[in-house]
Amino acid sequence: MDTPNAPNPEATAPAGTSADVNRRLGDLLAQIANGDQSAFAEFYQLTSRRVFGMARRVLIDPELSEDTTQEVFLQVWQNAGKFNPDAGSPLAWLMTISHRRAVDKVRSSQSSTDREAKYGASSQDIDHDSVSDEVGSRLEAEAVVRCLDTLTETQQQSVRLAYYGGLTYREVAEKLNAAVPTIKSRIRDGLIRLKTCLGVS
Repeated sequence: MDTPNAPNPEATAPAGTSADVNRRLGDLLAQIANGDQSAFAEFYQLTSRRVFGMARRVLIDPELSEDTTQEVFLQVWQNAGKFNPDAGSPLAWLMTISHRRAVDKVRSSQSSTDREAKYGASSQDIDHDSVSDEVGSRLEAEAVVRCLDTLTETQQQSVRLAYYGGLTYREVAEKLNAAVPTIKSRIRDGLIRLKTCLGVS
């Protein structure tokens, strides 16, 4: 089956009433269903301008509209046997296919654009997170470890248990056999020294 390359601007609907037009198109669809290529060529010539017009109204872009027109007629060639005259006219059937194809193309293009945008954003996030943030976090962690070494042993123990162990003042006090006020004082003094060492105001 050779599908014509582009809608013929000279193509017009057959002369006669709407009923005559649809009767002719219905006859052609029946022949197309049997693999008649000349019937397909005539059907294309009579309707391609309308299909292209529908696609162009939805898609705006002429190239996308041509692609969609070709897809519509490929579908006609493959599914002509599914046309049901009781459900509507051949032209209505064809325009429904055209509109659906055009809308699908819009959704596909939008989905592709969204995916590219999402991928671009996620790529930037990954680059930023894995390089900049990780290096920053490691440097901060190294600085904290270095500054912890400047604390007294009792301050270190108290701060580590409270901030790395997640213990409360009372739990730290019980663990180190010290009074709660003593632990609070050690942690407060230790944090002051840590801030000074890290240059945090």
